[in-house]
Amino acid sequence: MNQPVRISTPFTRETTAAEVIDGIDLTGRRAVVTGGASGIGVETARALASAGAEVTLAVRNVEAGERTAADITATTGNPHVLVAPIELADRASVAAFATAWQGPLHILVNNAGVMAEPLNRTPEGWEHQFATNHLGHFGLALGLHDALAEAGNARIVSVSSSAHLRSPVVFDDIHFENREYEPWSAYGQSKTANVLFAVEATKRWAADGITANALMPGGIRTNLQRHQEGNPEFRTLMDSYSWKTTEQGAATSVFVAVSPLLEGIGGRYFEDVTEAGPHVPPGNTGVADYALDPEAAARLWDVSQEMLAR
Repeated sequence: MNQPVRISTPFTRETTAAEVIDGIDLTGRRAVVTGGASGIGVETARALASAGAEVTLAVRNVEAGERTAADITATTGNPHVLVAPIELADRASVAAFATAWQGPLHILVNNAGVMAEPLNRTPEGWEHQFATNHLGHFGLALGLHDALAEAGNARIVSVSSSAHLRSPVVFDDIHFENREYEPWSAYGQSKTANVLFAVEATKRWAADGITANALMPGGIRTNLQRHQEGNPEFRTLMDSYSWKTTEQGAATSVFVAVSPLLEGIGGRYFEDVTEAGPHVPPGNTGVADYALDPEAAARLWDVSQEMLAR
Protein backbone atom coordinates (compact mmCIF):
# COMPACT_ATOMS: atom_id res chain seq x y z
CA MET A 1 0.00 0.00 0.00
CA ASN A 2 1.41 3.39 -1.03
CA GLN A 3 2.09 5.92 1.70
CA PRO A 4 0.44 9.29 1.04
CA VAL A 5 2.84 11.95 -0.15
CA ARG A 6 3.82 14.29 2.67
CA ILE A 7 2.81 17.89 2.00
CA SER A 8 5.73 20.30 1.96
CA THR A 9 5.81 24.04 1.37
CA PRO A 10 8.38 26.80 0.89
CA PHE A 11 7.20 28.34 4.17
CA THR A 12 9.31 28.27 7.35
CA ARG A 13 8.87 28.72 11.11
CA GLU A 14 9.33 32.48 10.53
CA THR A 15 6.40 32.66 8.08
CA THR A 16 3.46 34.79 9.27
CA ALA A 17 -0.26 34.23 8.93
CA ALA A 18 -0.47 37.23 6.60
CA GLU A 19 2.12 35.66 4.28
CA VAL A 20 0.26 32.33 4.23
CA ILE A 21 -3.06 33.92 3.31
CA ASP A 22 -1.67 36.35 0.74
CA GLY A 23 -3.59 35.91 -2.53
CA ILE A 24 -6.39 33.81 -0.95
CA ASP A 25 -9.97 35.11 -1.36
CA LEU A 26 -12.44 34.00 1.33
CA THR A 27 -15.32 36.25 0.26
CA GLY A 28 -18.59 34.47 1.06
CA ARG A 29 -16.88 32.05 3.45
CA ARG A 30 -17.75 31.85 7.14
CA ALA A 31 -15.37 30.89 9.93
CA VAL A 32 -15.48 30.28 13.68
CA VAL A 33 -12.35 30.67 15.81
CA THR A 34 -12.59 29.49 19.41
CA GLY A 35 -10.43 31.51 21.78
CA GLY A 36 -10.37 34.23 19.16
CA ALA A 37 -9.85 37.05 21.67
CA SER A 38 -6.29 36.18 22.75
CA GLY A 39 -2.97 34.80 21.58
CA ILE A 40 -2.76 33.16 18.17
CA GLY A 41 -6.57 33.08 17.99
CA VAL A 42 -6.56 36.83 17.37
CA GLU A 43 -4.06 36.60 14.52
CA THR A 44 -5.80 33.56 13.02
CA ALA A 45 -9.08 35.48 12.99
CA ARG A 46 -7.38 38.61 11.65
CA ALA A 47 -5.86 36.71 8.72
CA LEU A 48 -9.17 35.07 7.81
CA ALA A 49 -10.96 38.43 8.03
CA SER A 50 -8.27 40.08 5.90
CA ALA A 51 -9.13 37.64 3.10
CA GLY A 52 -12.81 38.60 3.26
CA ALA A 53 -14.30 35.86 5.46
CA GLU A 54 -17.06 36.47 7.96
CA VAL A 55 -15.39 35.50 11.24
CA THR A 56 -17.10 34.68 14.53
CA LEU A 57 -14.94 34.84 17.65
CA ALA A 58 -16.23 32.15 20.02
CA VAL A 59 -14.98 33.34 23.40
CA ARG A 60 -15.43 33.05 27.16
CA ASN A 61 -15.05 36.80 27.70
CA VAL A 62 -17.45 38.59 25.37
CA GLU A 63 -16.14 42.03 26.37
CA ALA A 64 -12.60 41.05 25.34
CA GLY A 65 -14.08 39.53 22.20
CA GLU A 66 -15.82 42.77 21.27
CA ARG A 67 -12.58 44.73 21.70
CA THR A 68 -10.72 42.22 19.54
CA ALA A 69 -13.45 42.26 16.87
CA ALA A 70 -13.28 46.07 16.70
CA ASP A 71 -9.50 45.92 16.36
CA ILE A 72 -9.67 43.31 13.58
CA THR A 73 -12.27 45.35 11.71
CA ALA A 74 -10.10 48.46 12.07
CA THR A 75 -6.99 46.72 10.72
CA THR A 76 -8.65 44.71 7.92
CA GLY A 77 -11.58 46.92 6.92
CA ASN A 78 -13.84 43.86 7.27
CA PRO A 79 -17.00 44.73 9.25
CA HIS A 80 -18.12 41.09 9.41
CA VAL A 81 -16.28 40.13 12.61
CA LEU A 82 -18.77 38.79 15.13
CA VAL A 83 -18.59 37.63 18.75
CA ALA A 84 -20.46 34.84 20.52
CA PRO A 85 -20.03 33.35 24.00
CA ILE A 86 -18.80 29.83 24.61
CA GLU A 87 -17.41 27.97 27.63
CA LEU A 88 -15.91 24.79 26.23
CA ALA A 89 -15.94 22.91 29.53
CA ASP A 90 -19.71 23.49 29.83
CA ARG A 91 -21.82 21.16 27.66
CA ALA A 92 -24.83 23.50 27.80
CA SER A 93 -22.76 26.46 26.58
CA VAL A 94 -21.30 24.46 23.69
CA ALA A 95 -24.76 23.20 22.73
CA ALA A 96 -26.20 26.72 22.88
CA PHE A 97 -23.53 28.03 20.52
CA ALA A 98 -24.15 25.23 18.03
CA THR A 99 -27.93 25.58 18.23
CA ALA A 100 -27.76 29.32 17.61
CA TRP A 101 -25.64 28.90 14.47
CA GLN A 102 -27.57 29.47 11.25
CA GLY A 103 -26.43 28.61 7.72
CA PRO A 104 -23.22 27.07 6.40
CA LEU A 105 -19.86 27.04 8.15
CA HIS A 106 -16.76 26.71 6.00
CA ILE A 107 -13.95 26.84 8.56
CA LEU A 108 -13.99 25.76 12.23
CA VAL A 109 -10.77 26.58 14.08
CA ASN A 110 -10.65 24.68 17.37
CA ASN A 111 -8.03 26.97 18.85
CA ALA A 112 -8.90 27.69 22.50
CA GLY A 113 -7.22 25.76 25.27
CA VAL A 114 -5.76 25.54 28.74
CA MET A 115 -2.24 24.31 29.49
CA ALA A 116 -0.64 22.46 32.39
CA GLU A 117 -3.01 23.77 35.05
CA PRO A 118 -3.37 22.44 38.60
CA LEU A 119 -5.91 19.65 38.96
CA ASN A 120 -9.35 21.00 38.20
CA ARG A 121 -12.52 19.05 37.53
CA THR A 122 -15.79 19.89 35.81
CA PRO A 123 -19.09 19.22 37.60
CA GLU A 124 -19.15 15.85 35.77
CA GLY A 125 -15.83 14.95 37.36
CA TRP A 126 -13.91 15.28 34.08
CA GLU A 127 -10.31 16.46 34.17
CA HIS A 128 -10.55 20.07 33.05
CA GLN A 129 -7.83 20.13 30.37
CA PHE A 130 -9.31 17.10 28.61
CA ALA A 131 -12.81 18.56 29.01
CA THR A 132 -11.81 21.92 27.53
CA ASN A 133 -9.19 21.07 24.94
CA HIS A 134 -10.85 17.92 23.59
CA LEU A 135 -14.40 17.27 24.75
CA GLY A 136 -15.57 20.87 24.30
CA HIS A 137 -14.23 21.08 20.77
CA PHE A 138 -15.48 17.57 19.98
CA GLY A 139 -19.00 18.52 21.12
CA LEU A 140 -18.81 21.78 19.17
CA ALA A 141 -17.84 19.98 15.96
CA LEU A 142 -20.65 17.45 16.44
CA GLY A 143 -23.13 20.28 17.02
CA LEU A 144 -21.94 22.15 13.92
CA HIS A 145 -21.69 19.07 11.68
CA ASP A 146 -24.75 19.96 9.59
CA ALA A 147 -23.52 23.52 9.08
CA LEU A 148 -20.12 22.19 8.01
CA ALA A 149 -21.75 19.69 5.64
CA GLU A 150 -23.91 22.45 4.18
CA ALA A 151 -20.75 24.37 3.24
CA GLY A 152 -19.78 21.53 0.92
CA ASN A 153 -16.00 21.73 1.41
CA ALA A 154 -15.55 22.59 5.06
CA ARG A 155 -12.36 22.34 7.08
CA ILE A 156 -11.80 21.77 10.77
CA VAL A 157 -8.52 23.05 12.21
CA SER A 158 -7.53 21.19 15.38
CA VAL A 159 -4.84 23.08 17.28
CA SER A 160 -2.66 20.50 19.02
CA SER A 161 0.90 20.80 20.37
CA SER A 162 4.26 19.06 20.43
CA ALA A 163 3.22 18.35 24.03
CA HIS A 164 1.17 15.48 22.58
CA LEU A 165 4.53 13.64 22.70
CA ARG A 166 4.22 13.62 26.50
CA SER A 167 1.26 11.24 26.63
CA PRO A 168 -1.09 9.12 24.56
CA VAL A 169 -4.75 9.02 25.56
CA VAL A 170 -4.78 6.76 28.62
CA PHE A 171 -8.15 5.13 28.03
CA ASP A 172 -8.08 3.19 31.30
CA ASP A 173 -7.92 6.42 33.33
CA ILE A 174 -8.52 9.49 31.18
CA HIS A 175 -9.61 11.68 34.09
CA PHE A 176 -6.85 10.80 36.58
CA GLU A 177 -9.17 9.04 38.99
CA ASN A 178 -6.73 6.22 39.76
CA ARG A 179 -3.34 7.71 38.88
CA GLU A 180 -1.46 10.68 40.24
CA TYR A 181 -2.31 13.87 38.45
CA GLU A 182 0.55 15.42 36.49
CA PRO A 183 -0.31 18.70 34.69
CA TRP A 184 1.91 18.17 31.64
CA SER A 185 0.78 14.58 31.11
CA ALA A 186 -2.82 15.74 31.27
CA TYR A 187 -2.11 18.50 28.78
CA GLY A 188 -0.24 16.09 26.52
CA GLN A 189 -3.12 13.61 26.61
CA SER A 190 -5.59 16.32 25.59
CA LYS A 191 -3.32 17.42 22.72
CA THR A 192 -3.02 13.81 21.48
CA ALA A 193 -6.81 13.74 21.54
CA ASN A 194 -6.85 16.80 19.26
CA VAL A 195 -4.84 14.88 16.64
CA LEU A 196 -6.90 11.69 16.98
CA PHE A 197 -10.06 13.78 16.52
CA ALA A 198 -8.76 15.04 13.16
CA VAL A 199 -8.00 11.47 12.06
CA GLU A 200 -11.47 10.14 12.90
CA ALA A 201 -13.46 13.22 11.85
CA THR A 202 -11.93 12.99 8.38
CA LYS A 203 -12.70 9.27 8.17
CA ARG A 204 -16.33 9.74 9.26
CA TRP A 205 -17.14 13.01 7.55
CA ALA A 206 -15.09 13.18 4.34
CA ALA A 207 -18.15 12.02 2.40
CA ASP A 208 -19.90 15.16 3.71
CA GLY A 209 -17.08 17.29 2.28
CA ILE A 210 -15.58 17.84 5.75
CA THR A 211 -11.88 17.33 6.44
CA ALA A 212 -9.92 17.94 9.63
CA ASN A 213 -6.21 18.40 10.25
CA ALA A 214 -4.19 18.99 13.41
CA LEU A 215 -1.19 21.20 13.99
CA MET A 216 1.50 22.41 16.35
CA PRO A 217 1.60 26.22 16.19
CA GLY A 218 5.03 26.52 17.82
CA GLY A 219 6.06 28.12 21.09
CA ILE A 220 4.43 31.53 21.49
CA ARG A 221 4.42 33.65 24.65
CA THR A 222 0.72 34.03 25.43
CA ASN A 223 -1.72 33.80 28.32
CA LEU A 224 -1.60 30.01 27.79
CA GLN A 225 1.50 29.89 30.02
CA ARG A 226 -0.20 31.58 32.98
CA HIS A 227 -0.24 28.43 35.12
CA GLN A 228 3.56 28.13 34.86
CA GLU A 229 4.48 31.60 36.11
CA GLY A 230 5.73 30.31 39.47
CA ASN A 231 7.63 27.38 37.98
CA PRO A 232 11.41 28.16 38.03
CA GLU A 233 12.17 25.34 35.55
CA PHE A 234 9.65 26.76 33.09
CA ARG A 235 11.00 30.30 33.61
CA THR A 236 14.48 29.07 32.65
CA LEU A 237 13.01 27.40 29.56
CA MET A 238 11.18 30.58 28.61
CA ASP A 239 14.41 32.59 28.80
CA SER A 240 16.26 30.20 26.47
CA TYR A 241 13.48 29.13 24.09
CA SER A 242 13.27 30.32 20.48
CA TRP A 243 9.79 31.82 20.61
CA LYS A 244 7.57 32.69 17.68
CA THR A 245 5.53 35.88 17.43
CA THR A 246 1.75 35.46 17.53
CA GLU A 247 1.67 36.27 13.80
CA GLN A 248 4.13 33.42 13.15
CA GLY A 249 2.29 31.14 15.59
CA ALA A 250 -0.98 31.59 13.70
CA ALA A 251 0.59 30.76 10.33
CA THR A 252 0.16 26.97 10.50
CA SER A 253 -3.47 27.28 11.66
CA VAL A 254 -4.21 29.58 8.73
CA PHE A 255 -2.37 27.28 6.31
CA VAL A 256 -4.47 24.29 7.43
CA ALA A 257 -7.63 26.41 7.15
CA VAL A 258 -7.12 27.82 3.65
CA SER A 259 -4.29 26.26 1.64
CA PRO A 260 -5.31 24.80 -1.74
CA LEU A 261 -2.72 22.08 -1.10
CA LEU A 262 -5.04 20.57 1.52
CA GLU A 263 -8.17 20.37 -0.65
CA GLY A 264 -9.85 17.08 0.27
CA ILE A 265 -6.97 16.07 2.56
CA GLY A 266 -7.40 15.37 6.28
CA GLY A 267 -6.22 13.37 9.24
CA ARG A 268 -2.70 14.82 9.17
CA TYR A 269 -0.46 16.81 11.53
CA PHE A 270 1.44 19.97 10.60
CA GLU A 271 4.16 22.11 12.16
CA ASP A 272 6.05 25.15 10.87
CA VAL A 273 3.57 25.38 7.95
CA THR A 274 4.40 21.95 6.53
CA GLU A 275 3.33 18.39 7.22
CA ALA A 276 5.33 16.85 10.05
CA GLY A 277 7.20 13.60 9.76
CA PRO A 278 7.23 10.84 12.38
CA HIS A 279 8.59 11.76 15.79
CA VAL A 280 12.18 10.61 16.34
CA PRO A 281 13.23 10.55 20.02
CA PRO A 282 14.71 12.38 21.82
CA GLY A 283 13.65 15.32 19.65
CA ASN A 284 10.62 17.50 20.26
CA THR A 285 9.28 17.61 16.71
CA GLY A 286 7.21 15.32 14.52
CA VAL A 287 4.09 13.36 15.30
CA ALA A 288 3.80 10.32 17.56
CA ASP A 289 2.51 7.10 15.98
CA TYR A 290 -0.11 6.82 18.70
CA ALA A 291 -1.58 10.21 17.73
CA LEU A 292 -2.35 8.99 14.21
CA ASP A 293 -3.48 5.48 15.21
CA PRO A 294 -6.85 4.82 13.52
CA GLU A 295 -7.96 2.34 16.19
CA ALA A 296 -7.25 4.81 19.00
CA ALA A 297 -9.02 7.54 16.99
CA ALA A 298 -12.16 5.45 16.59
CA ARG A 299 -12.08 4.44 20.27
CA LEU A 300 -11.67 8.04 21.40
CA TRP A 301 -14.64 9.13 19.28
CA ASP A 302 -16.89 6.48 20.85
CA VAL A 303 -15.66 7.19 24.39
CA SER A 304 -16.14 10.95 23.88
CA GLN A 305 -19.68 10.50 22.58
CA GLU A 306 -20.49 8.35 25.61
CA MET A 307 -19.15 10.99 27.99
CA LEU A 308 -21.14 13.79 26.39
CA ALA A 309 -24.31 11.66 26.34
CA ARG A 310 -24.24 10.86 30.06
